[in-house]
Amino acid sequence: MEIDHIRRVRSFNRTVTQRVGALNDRFLDRGRPLGEARLLYEIGSGAEVRALRGRLELDSGYISRLLRSLERQGLIRVRSADSDARVRRVALTPKGRREVAELDRRSDAFAISVLAPLSAAGRERLIAAMAEVEHLLRASTVRIEPEMPDSADARWCLEAYFRELGRRFEAGFDPALSIPANARELTPPAGVFIIARLDGQPVGCGALKAKDRKVGEVKRMWVSPAARGLGIGRRILEMLEQHAREFGLTTLRLETNRSLQEAQALYRRCGYVEVAAFNDEPYAHHWFEKTPL
Repeated sequence: MEIDHIRRVRSFNRTVTQRVGALNDRFLDRGRPLGEARLLYEIGSGAEVRALRGRLELDSGYISRLLRSLERQGLIRVRSADSDARVRRVALTPKGRREVAELDRRSDAFAISVLAPLSAAGRERLIAAMAEVEHLLRASTVRIEPEMPDSADARWCLEAYFRELGRRFEAGFDPALSIPANARELTPPAGVFIIARLDGQPVGCGALKAKDRKVGEVKRMWVSPAARGLGIGRRILEMLEQHAREFGLTTLRLETNRSLQEAQALYRRCGYVEVAAFNDEPYAHHWFEKTPL
């Protein structure tokens, strides 16, 4: 990582935190810190505490303190869910909804104060730059890591993946007819299954299955439509390649359907070359290989 890049990120952080008032205990002059204000906004029409913690990337102790403070002020109610007493849900009180409405009004006024001093061209530049920064920062929050292939999140990803294939393939998709990749084959040292998470929620997956001592197959490559455009597919593929090298593999293979044109483009960009069919996958029209890794 270049030292100048690190310096620029730190400078940007200082400018933004000062300009948005994050250093002030009275965010938007409402007598509450930024953390409380943001949590009120995220609660919205109601949310589970676990989901809030994942979305805001806050530890349990800190979010509990924020919730207790908001509850003492009469802004929220925290209750156990009717379906499961272990699940806690948060809802705004009428006072809390009035507070959020006032924060919204003040946030709009602050946005106007940022844009008003600039020329029309300056405002367009700033808005475009903000959109780009937001996009890249969102991409940087994606976490990609190995996961047991039979976990709840892994099963959710695979089910979503199979449903999408069923919609997009000309003849539909039946997992029972496809070449299998079961949990045993995707667990080290036989293979690996990885999941991408955004705001604590699974948004993509990929798997590696070692065929023999030198050759592996990439399987179950999928990214949620809502999370596409963040470079997640490439990062999943790169992590699978890293694991393949650690397993001592020198060649990776994969197959794909002709309807998945964006997947084919990704593989080509990442150095995969189209080759003759190396298996009898009934849903495949294109076969790719990368060697050496």
